[in-house]
Amino acid sequence: MPTMTIAATDGSGSFSAYVAQPKKTPAGAVVVIQEIFGVNQAMRETADGIADLGFIAICPDLFWRLEPGIDITDKTEAEWQRAMALMNAFDQNKGIEDLQATVAAARSAPGATGRVATIGFCLGGRLAFMMAQRSDADLNVSYYGVGLDGLLGDLDRVRAPLVLHIAGEDKFFPAEGRARVIEAVSNRPNIAAYVYPGADHAFARVGGVHWNGLAATIANGRTAEALAAALP
Repeated sequence: MPTMTIAATDGSGSFSAYVAQPKKTPAGAVVVIQEIFGVNQAMRETADGIADLGFIAICPDLFWRLEPGIDITDKTEAEWQRAMALMNAFDQNKGIEDLQATVAAARSAPGATGRVATIGFCLGGRLAFMMAQRSDADLNVSYYGVGLDGLLGDLDRVRAPLVLHIAGEDKFFPAEGRARVIEAVSNRPNIAAYVYPGADHAFARVGGVHWNGLAATIANGRTAEALAAALP
């Protein structure tokens, strides 16, 4: 499995990242931000799909400070309980530091053009929203990020394009919170928010229990267009 090693900026060690290469370089790079299940098969397949679009995909292990190499699924109650425990123990600010380090490494990776986007799912969708506020990434894409209404105070810090994919029936993000986010970003030309009616949380998770083929295809098409514009 192709990987790269990235040094933490706080001097506490280093962490690994799964890397998927496109057929041709130079290419823009995409930092793929994991869900609460670690860098698992679904994340690796997502990275592979992004590489198939023509971009270098890099998916860092953000749980390394808790336990390196977490690789679980959404298929059993025991795995869900473990994933929720990991999420609750995870330091999101440290995660952002590690993502900032990953973006910097992606800019200078072999075959990279220097332009970098982030794409996050679930927990990663929240972190992608935070990266839009705290990083110099050229594009940030959030799939069904939760609790985004609690981050709206820093919305003025968003400078690069930000794409939000919002599940219309997200059981982990109440409708009132989703409505506040949609209203807050409605007049910001650099932020696009798309709602997918009838789709539940994690509708684009490859092989996931809430997979929604129509919503995932439409969302992924919009993401591909945004990537093509931001990472020429």
